[in-house]
Amino acid sequence: LHPKKVTNMQMGLVFEELIRKFAELSNETAGEHFTPREVIRLMVNLIFIEDDAILSKPGVVRTIYDPTAGTGGMLSVAGEYLAEHNPKARLTVFGQELNPESYAICKADMLIKGQDVANIAFGNTLNDDGHTHRKFDYMLSNPPFGVEWKKVEKEVRKEFEQQGFNGRFGPGLPRVSDGSMLFLLHLISKMRPASEGGSRFGIVLNGSPLFTGGAGSGESEIRRYVLENDLCEAIVGLPTDMFYNTGISTYVWIISNRKPVARKGKVQLIDASGFWQKMRKSLGSKRKELSEAHIDQITRLFGDFVEAEQDGKPISRIFKNEAFGYRTITVERPLLDEAGKVVVGLKGKAKGKVQSDSSLRDTENVPLGEDVEAYFTREVLPHAPDAWIDHEKTKVGYEIPFNRHFYVFQPPRELAVIDAELKLTTDRILEMIKGLTA
Repeated sequence: LHPKKVTNMQMGLVFEELIRKFAELSNETAGEHFTPREVIRLMVNLIFIEDDAILSKPGVVRTIYDPTAGTGGMLSVAGEYLAEHNPKARLTVFGQELNPESYAICKADMLIKGQDVANIAFGNTLNDDGHTHRKFDYMLSNPPFGVEWKKVEKEVRKEFEQQGFNGRFGPGLPRVSDGSMLFLLHLISKMRPASEGGSRFGIVLNGSPLFTGGAGSGESEIRRYVLENDLCEAIVGLPTDMFYNTGISTYVWIISNRKPVARKGKVQLIDASGFWQKMRKSLGSKRKELSEAHIDQITRLFGDFVEAEQDGKPISRIFKNEAFGYRTITVERPLLDEAGKVVVGLKGKAKGKVQSDSSLRDTENVPLGEDVEAYFTREVLPHAPDAWIDHEKTKVGYEIPFNRHFYVFQPPRELAVIDAELKLTTDRILEMIKGLTA
C-alpha cells in the first residue's frame, strides 16, 4: 500500500468500498448518509456531459460542492469521472455535513484522496452555511426526503424576511413539513453568475416539489422562480425502490444558468422509471438498481435533447417553460336574497356593486398560454351565465405534473372477454364448493 504503488485516488476507492460495506450492513439507516453509487454516477454524467470538451483540456481546474455531503460519495464519484476523462484536470471539492460520524468519514476520505479537508464544513447548511459567499462550478446533493425544518425555522425565516433575494431564500419558503426545496434554493444561490461561466447542479428530490402547493404558495413560487429564470434543464424520473431507506418515486433535477442555445426556454422530462434491473439481494428498501447500460441510455437521452419513445411509450419529452404555468382565477356568483333577487351593496366601497355569494365561489386554473377571457367564456359561462371573474384575486402558479405527461391510455378489454373470464372463475369456485360438500 505504498503511495508509489497505490495512488491517492485508488486508496480513496478502497476506503469508500469499506464505507459502502458498512453502510450495507446497517442498511436500515444507510439512506441517511449513503446514496446508491449508480444514482451518483448518473447524476455526475448528467452535470458533466455538456462540458466534456472543456473538461478534457489540460490543466483545467473546477470546483464541486455538496451541501449534504454524507460520507462524501457524490464528491468522490465526481472526482473519479474527471480523473478517467482527464488525469491532468483538477477538481477541488467542497462540502458540508450535519451528522458527526458521516462528517468524520467524509473528511477522512477527502484526506486520503489528497483534497483539502478544510473545505468540508460541519453543521446544518440551512442555518449555518459553512461556505458563505462562495460560488461553485458544479454541485450535487441528495437532501433528506420529506424532513421538516422546524428546528431551523427561526433562522431561515429571519434570512428570508430580512435579506429577501439578497439571501438564499428570496423566491419563497416551502411548508415546514418538507425542507428539500430549501436545499434547491441554497444550491441556486451558490451558482456562479452566467457572465463568469455559470454553474450546473443535480439534486435528488421526491415527487412533492413537482406539484405540492397551489398558486401563490411557497413551493409554487420556488418553481416559478426556477422556470421563469430558465434554470431547469431536465428532470429525470427514477425507478421506485432505488434508495436504502425509502421505496418512493424520486427525481433528479438538473439545474443550470448556462444552458446551451437549443435548451433555452425549454425543459426536458425523462421517464426512466422503467430503466432498472432487480438486485440479487435487497438492501433495506433498495430492490432495484441501474445497470451501466441504463445509465448510458439516460445520459444519451439527455445529451441528444430529443423526444423519444420506447415500446410505444414516451420516455423523453420537451416542453416550453411556460407550459407548466397557469393562472388561478376566482369565479364569483351573485348573492341572492330570500326573494331570489341579486343583493347590491349599500355602503362604502361595496355601494352599488353586486355582492358575491362565498358559498358559490370557485376557482379555475387557466394555462398561461391561454387567454383568460376566452377560457372563461368557453368553460364557465355556459354553466353559470351570471358568473364573473374577480381579477384582484388572480394568482400565477407553476406545477410539473410529471406522470401526466407520460401517461398512455390503456383501453379497457372487451366486455365479452371480461364476461368469459368471470364465468371461468365462477365455474372454478362452484367446483371447489362441490368438492367441499361432497
